[in-house]
Amino acid sequence: MPTYHEAVSTDLSKLTASADKWDEIAGRFGKLEDQYKRDVQGVALGESWQGLSAQAANDRFTVTLKEFQGAQQEAKAVASILREAHAQLTDLRSRIKSVRDDAVKDGMRVSDQGVVAFDTEQLSQSERTAYTHDPSYQDSARARAAEWAQRLDQAVKAVTDADDGLRVALQAAVLDSDFLDGTFNGFNRRPTENPYPSLEEAGKAANMPKDKEKVAEWWRGLDPVTRGILLQEQGDELRAAGIMAPLYQWKSPDEGSGNFDVEDPTPRDVWLHAQALSIATAGDVIGETGASRNMLHYLRGTGQPLNLDVDRALHDDSGFRSGVEREHVAANQAVWRQKAMDEFQKSGGSKTVVVPVESATQHRTFAHDEWFHAVGSHAQNVSGFVTVAPSANGAAPKVSLDYQVNVWDRYNWDAGKSTAFPGGVTIEDSDMSRLHTVGIAREFDMRGSSSTYTHDLSGHTSPAVTPEDQGREGTRGDVSRGDEENR
Repeated sequence: MPTYHEAVSTDLSKLTASADKWDEIAGRFGKLEDQYKRDVQGVALGESWQGLSAQAANDRFTVTLKEFQGAQQEAKAVASILREAHAQLTDLRSRIKSVRDDAVKDGMRVSDQGVVAFDTEQLSQSERTAYTHDPSYQDSARARAAEWAQRLDQAVKAVTDADDGLRVALQAAVLDSDFLDGTFNGFNRRPTENPYPSLEEAGKAANMPKDKEKVAEWWRGLDPVTRGILLQEQGDELRAAGIMAPLYQWKSPDEGSGNFDVEDPTPRDVWLHAQALSIATAGDVIGETGASRNMLHYLRGTGQPLNLDVDRALHDDSGFRSGVEREHVAANQAVWRQKAMDEFQKSGGSKTVVVPVESATQHRTFAHDEWFHAVGSHAQNVSGFVTVAPSANGAAPKVSLDYQVNVWDRYNWDAGKSTAFPGGVTIEDSDMSRLHTVGIAREFDMRGSSSTYTHDLSGHTSPAVTPEDQGREGTRGDVSRGDEENR
């Protein structure tokens, strides 16, 4: 991975010099092809050699002749890639220098290693005195330096990505693409052009983060055409990796019961814990498995995040379902469609483009009894992407939305409130929250995402979320119908 110094000082002229050499190699293979065709293959094709042996020899000679032809194609492809790399890396280097120059103009100092700092030498004596005695001035200067450092890092990373893209393109150019041509790992007779908009994009496409939490951000940093290519080639794997995950960072809106395990439990606390367990059992009996599951998880006291079964919530709660359709999808689909169409036209109107989308997060409350008891008020949004694919014969492109529904909440109890449970049992929230304070139960985060739903944006149909019946197999001991993890 090139450092800042390498990015701005490497002699890029060697790329074009190497390209010239590869073109020269292609020419030499062309001469060898002519010579081989005349002096070797010509023998098998002549009238003096007939029969099965001549035919067998001709078959082998033909394979070798095609290898000479493939060597020329491969060498020309490598030369073309090297020239493309020279042009793109030269442009990216200019961007680095431009960022550096702009940083200097803004009062920064950039070292030979790319370290950015506020340059007090550029200040007048009065400005330097003010800087020395004004902490807010110093904080502002450090913040500006950090911004310029980030811009410079991004410019250097673009060179790194292009460098990786060059490696990927060269590997593809020399890979034998025909396994039935009579050779094993021979020359590539049919090298194809880099399908990505640039070598930088090719490098970014090849470097999906291994950390699942960073995949969505990586996905959004790609070119729309790059996303289209990747989605067509490995859509299922990318969805599983998390490209549809929201960027929204949820935080609990309140502190809940405060610190955990800061008081000693009393006999009454133990009795309340036992009563809560009996309520969870009753929830199983009447079918409120989600509510009983969440309460049981609270009473276990691990504090581990818990996954919500959003598909089941969509199936059970018609108000939740229609709210998603109306407030998140229908309210945004026109803007999302136009944004994707703009990218489609910008790319030339002949390539599939994919544009990530995400609705504004809203706070709502479940109306369905089970989900009101299990979750209650929560944060929700949808995230996904719009795909625009060209149609044949000049027809209008196909536009579709793929999305998932996301829900967040904190399982806690609010002082001053009470909750009525089936069977005529009412529990004071302050009693339940005390179990957290004394350490025999613990609050936890809940979060979940639904399956992927698709909505056709080519016409004028209204969005419709139609989840399948998830069944009622889950019980309070079946921790979720979902893993104890914050997906």
